[in-house]
Formats: sequence, structure tokens, C-alpha cells
Amino acid sequence: MHKKSILYLPLLALILLALPTMAQKSTGNRGFTSIFNGKDLKGWEGDTAYWRVENGYLVGEIKPDKTLKNNSFIIWQGGEPADFELKGEFLITEAGNSGINYRSDRLTDIPYALRGYQADIDGRRMWTGQNYEERKRTTLAYRGEKATINAYNGPATPEAIRASVTRNAWTGRTVTGSLGTSDSLKALVKPNDWNSFHLVVKGNKMQHYVNDVLMSEVIDGDTVNGKSKGLLGVQVHVGPPMKVQYRNLMLKTL
Repeated sequence: MHKKSILYLPLLALILLALPTMAQKSTGNRGFTSIFNGKDLKGWEGDTAYWRVENGYLVGEIKPDKTLKNNSFIIWQGGEPADFELKGEFLITEAGNSGINYRSDRLTDIPYALRGYQADIDGRRMWTGQNYEERKRTTLAYRGEKATINAYNGPATPEAIRASVTRNAWTGRTVTGSLGTSDSLKALVKPNDWNSFHLVVKGNKMQHYVNDVLMSEVIDGDTVNGKSKGLLGVQVHVGPPMKVQYRNLMLKTL
């Protein structure tokens, strides 16, 4: 055998060994479709006083001269996903408060407001990763928790159902397991840097991952207040000046 051929054999072996890994990485987004084009807000609806596209990113910002009275969302116009996976990345300032809403309703009395499940995101990393239900049952699972939402067994009147989801009246959740302490998981969220998120929502089970680590899991057994499909959107929260950026938003319906 030629000497050069002998020298190339180890290199060829390394390439062949790497092929499964390379293939795994290349198929990691199989079935996912981009829902943000990085150029403009086509396919999204929100208040352009707070939302724009900049450097290829979806940007939400509260400026000193543009304060908010209510949380404001930019809402995806591509449908109402039921079972799905959503991937992307976020970068948020320290004072920032944001979140990704899904299976949500749009309010009719407040512009660009959503009500429903939310993957919470904040710059101080106090809440990032938890499942917080915007304008309904509030915290469903804190970071580090596996939680089951109990069935609603109260009166079926609209007034009673509304009362069951107020902050003081609703107590229908049971913590069933631990994913780690909130502080240990917080350490895996990078401050002032890009972090990845991955939401896996199937049936009544909702999992929130940050940087490939499961941060919270909810099984919603409340068929009265829970939802099986709805709108998708991202939030800027009432508070001090802040900025949040999103990129590489990819959706896969299941």
C-alpha cells in the first residue's frame, strides 16, 4: 500500500466515527419550521411602539418615554397550536421580564394582551423556566417542580370558575416531584447572554427546558380552566425600562 494511503487511514477512521454525531446534529431540527423570518414582523401582530426587528432578532423594549400600563404581547398569526414543540433563544437585560405564552386567549378589552400558559423568562433569573399562567391560575409549577393540577370540582357557574382562578382562591396544584432546587437550576441560566429554550407541549403535559435542562413540568388535570390549544406570543412586562431579544424561533406540530 502506498505510504500516503497508510497516513490517510487514521483520518478516514476519525471521519467515519464522527458521522453519527454529525448526522444527529443535522437532524436536530427535523420537522421544525421557522416562524420568524428575521427581517420584519410578517406573521406577527403587536404594538410597534414596543416590538421591532433589529439585527435579525425579534426585539421587545420598554424605553423611559414608552412605559406600559399592561403587559404587551406580539402574537403569532399562524394558528392556534395544540400539541407542539417550540425552540428558540432569548437574551434579556437584567431588569427585563418576559415570557412565551401558548394555548392562550386574546383579551378583547386590553390591546395585545394574552391569557394562558406561559414559559416565564426574566433577567434576574428568579422565575425563568417556571410555568406561570398569565391572568388565570398564576403559578402552576415553580422552577424545579413537577406538578399536577387538580381537577376543578367546584360549582360550574361562570362566577365560581372565575373565582377559582384568582390568586387568593385557587389552590389546586400538587407537587409530585423535583427536578432540582431552584438555585441549582438558576445557575444553568446565563445572565446577560443568549440562552436556548425548548417547550414540549403534548396533551395535558407541558415541559419547559432552558439550555437543554428540564426546568418545570406540569400535568394539567383541570379540564375546566385548562386549554388544549390556543394562541402563541411573546411578552414585554410592565416595569422599568428593559429589552428582550428572540431568535431562531422554530415550531413543530405534533
